[in-house]
Amino acid sequence: MRHRSCLLLLLAAVLGCAVAACRREAPVDIPATVTGADKPADAVRLLTRHLHDNDLAAFARDAVPPELLPPLEQAWRDGRTRWPLTELPFDERLPKLLAALAEPGSEKKLQQVFDRQFSGADAELKAAAASLGLFGVQYIRSEGDYSDEERQHYAQFVQAISQWAMTAPLGDPQRARRVIPQLTMAARNTALASEADFRKAGLQDSLRRLGPFMAAVKKALAVYGLALDDSLAGLQATLQQQTGDRAQVRLQYTLGGSPIDTVVAVERRGGRWYLSDYLRHAEAAVATAAEPSDLRSGSDAATPAGDISAPAAGRVVPAGKTEAKPTSP
Repeated sequence: MRHRSCLLLLLAAVLGCAVAACRREAPVDIPATVTGADKPADAVRLLTRHLHDNDLAAFARDAVPPELLPPLEQAWRDGRTRWPLTELPFDERLPKLLAALAEPGSEKKLQQVFDRQFSGADAELKAAAASLGLFGVQYIRSEGDYSDEERQHYAQFVQAISQWAMTAPLGDPQRARRVIPQLTMAARNTALASEADFRKAGLQDSLRRLGPFMAAVKKALAVYGLALDDSLAGLQATLQQQTGDRAQVRLQYTLGGSPIDTVVAVERRGGRWYLSDYLRHAEAAVATAAEPSDLRSGSDAATPAGDISAPAAGRVVPAGKTEAKPTSP
């Protein structure tokens, strides 16, 4: 059952993105550095380049002003946040997913589950993709803690992913045999299989280890025809409007054959430019004082490594909540 749940989550990730410590550690010493960008549009281009290069540590560094990095690192070690994974196609289930992928013999078990449950199930997978588009867009437009810019962008993003997935060969067993070993090996190489591993490694080291895993996920998606690196490389960012320390940047790119055209807000802090929504989410993560429901609990010991409940088809939850959301390229 655990391997079927793991495979369902992997397929959901394909459809969805195409994704308290008992004691405090010593204060984290992160050297001051220049982050952000010189110009509004460059703030978008900079983070896009980091995503293209699978450099998640650099993404986190340049998404916020330098004074936010130490409290974010400490909040990560305390188990109070997993930002910036909430900006990316990952969420708090990631340790369990990595553990299930990395366990001995997972390749064979996952392939068996795929062959039994998903092989040739093209009609069912197409229906799931259609449901994702309908439900996801409806949720984004009417629910959740999204900014206006996020609602506009993510509605287009989900529609594009849904359109791609409705024609992608997701039920092809030969492709599954190619991607499953890639993902299991990449998961083992992270050496991140529990919340304790994430807390011990800290934000920067965890993100460095996750970079190759993100590369493996993108490579797997490319096997099914979704070339995320091409989307990132082709993204155009142009300044639309600037008033003092705030500006609007237009994003244009193609995702799975569908054009995306949207606007994001950026703002200047300390003479450097950052995406406003990413700043808002990071500051909220640092400010969180309430006991987190999952991250700081001892659920690793209570929950089998691979016992992952797949999210409902098409479910989209705001950043900073409990599930990942689509990310800005």
